[in-house]
Amino acid sequence: MLTARQEQILSKVVDDYLRSGAPVPSRTIAADPALECSPSTVRNELAVLEEMGLLTHPHVSAGRVPTDAGQRYVVDRMLSSGGIVHAPRRRLELSLIRREVDQVMRATTETLSQVTNLLAVVSAPSIKAATVRHVEVLALQPQVVMVVIITSTGGVSKMLATFDHSVDQGLLTWAGEYLNDRLVGRELGARMLQQRLFDPSLSPVELAFLSRLSPAFGGLAQDADEELYVDGTARLFETARIDDVAEMNELIELLERRVTLLQILRSALGEDGVYVRIGSENELPAMQSLAVVASGYGIAQRKLGTVSLIGPVRMDYAAAIATVRDAAQELSAFVQDAYADN
Repeated sequence: MLTARQEQILSKVVDDYLRSGAPVPSRTIAADPALECSPSTVRNELAVLEEMGLLTHPHVSAGRVPTDAGQRYVVDRMLSSGGIVHAPRRRLELSLIRREVDQVMRATTETLSQVTNLLAVVSAPSIKAATVRHVEVLALQPQVVMVVIITSTGGVSKMLATFDHSVDQGLLTWAGEYLNDRLVGRELGARMLQQRLFDPSLSPVELAFLSRLSPAFGGLAQDADEELYVDGTARLFETARIDDVAEMNELIELLERRVTLLQILRSALGEDGVYVRIGSENELPAMQSLAVVASGYGIAQRKLGTVSLIGPVRMDYAAAIATVRDAAQELSAFVQDAYADN
């Protein structure tokens, strides 16, 4: 158990780190007028918190950063104190009543992602058709290109292409813009996508490059998963919420393995409240640089699915928890109404 002062200092470090992403110097903490103690006392308390495994620092001259255990301690205190209810956040607004279930799930994931700028995942009924929603073309290495395809149902597919020479960044940028312009909104049928992929007016270099990328679009219709709705993958790219390409690659691999992702999220169904796993608390290696906030929804005495947010460990947990709670309550009210006569 921490003393009240240690909890206050730990919360200060966590809050400042989540806001800035940089190590927090002891002088910044000592300057907080809410802490009625000397700078030397602050330094001593920081040393104690570090010995307890709640804080660490990248190198000798740097300030402190919270460990996964330190963030877990603060999150647990928020959950037990009920302080989440008053966390400042954009209000989640979903007009759910009298909508079809698939429309509700689509609206929920889209709104969750927009509100939080995190990856939103909701377990949902199947959807019969899907289209291309977004395409990314990235350089993993100078000679290795990754194509990422995101579908309208949140499905994620990727392909790696290796070249004999370094690929020009301008060609990568052009390819991403061209593929999005030609394919977004198109159905996943391989023949239709292949017909849209090539334009005779393109240069030989552009046509050759597209030929190497075209296999990525071959089996999308068969691979489209029907059990989850996902939104925010493109937003994570665009807003650089996850700016490490290797870390993003791990997340993409997880999204490709939908069965594994479903198993992770179903763990939330066994918890009465909000399910939170931070960094190394996640059993799956691909998730150990990420955090999950999830909650089950359903009817009385029966949970039908989960609402979840996935993002970097450095996320606003208070807002994420409150938003997931709001969405789960909204979905529970909807399904209760939808199944009231069953």
